[in-house]
Amino acid sequence: MTTKLYRAADRGTADYGWLKPNYYFSFAQYWDPQKVHFGLLRVLNDDFVAGGGGFPTHPHDNMEIVTIPLTGALQHKDSTGGQGIIKAGDVQIMSAGTGVQHSEFNDSKTDPVTLFQVWVFPKVKNIKPRYDQRNFDTADRKNQWQIVVSPLETDNALWINQDARFALASLDAGKELRYTTAFKGNGIFLVVVNGSVEVNGQVLNKRDAAGIAETDSFTVTATESAELLAIEVPMH
Repeated sequence: MTTKLYRAADRGTADYGWLKPNYYFSFAQYWDPQKVHFGLLRVLNDDFVAGGGGFPTHPHDNMEIVTIPLTGALQHKDSTGGQGIIKAGDVQIMSAGTGVQHSEFNDSKTDPVTLFQVWVFPKVKNIKPRYDQRNFDTADRKNQWQIVVSPLETDNALWINQDARFALASLDAGKELRYTTAFKGNGIFLVVVNGSVEVNGQVLNKRDAAGIAETDSFTVTATESAELLAIEVPMH
């Protein structure tokens, strides 16, 4: 088992006024040759979008893009005619495939939105672009993993064009939780959304992350109540 730490304080940052992002991996003007990707996980941005702010229409192709709002609501429109609003408790996935244009704006003129945006390289290129989103009951992640993104039908989650899996959990202080990979050889990028946990002898605090590889399973222990995001991806 190998563990690489990504401390919250060491992330890349920027301030565009309406947008304050934190970058776990190299993105836009932020470049760190040691933090380009984790396996097929290419982007993980922890974004703060001020009231009235947003991303005007822009293109994507051949990328699986997952958006997880933490607070507030985000409205989106895309070139396929799709539009809607996602809020805390929802998860959205976009398979950009052959190419799509879309925009994302804070649904409120006054209240901020905080969110994770995640990019994963696709398994099959140039598929037809697609969107999907779903609301997940946060009670179903209490002291257990709630699978929200997966290609496996048995997971009853949003489908992704990759052998990848996203899971959320809310742990009470002192609770232990084991994660077992769905696909042999995959790694897991574990993010502490809130709280504090211990993994493989390392303490991770709010927004710290760990890239875990070369193991089929590991155990997380909550040193205080904690919210977790586990992103399982192929390493090659």
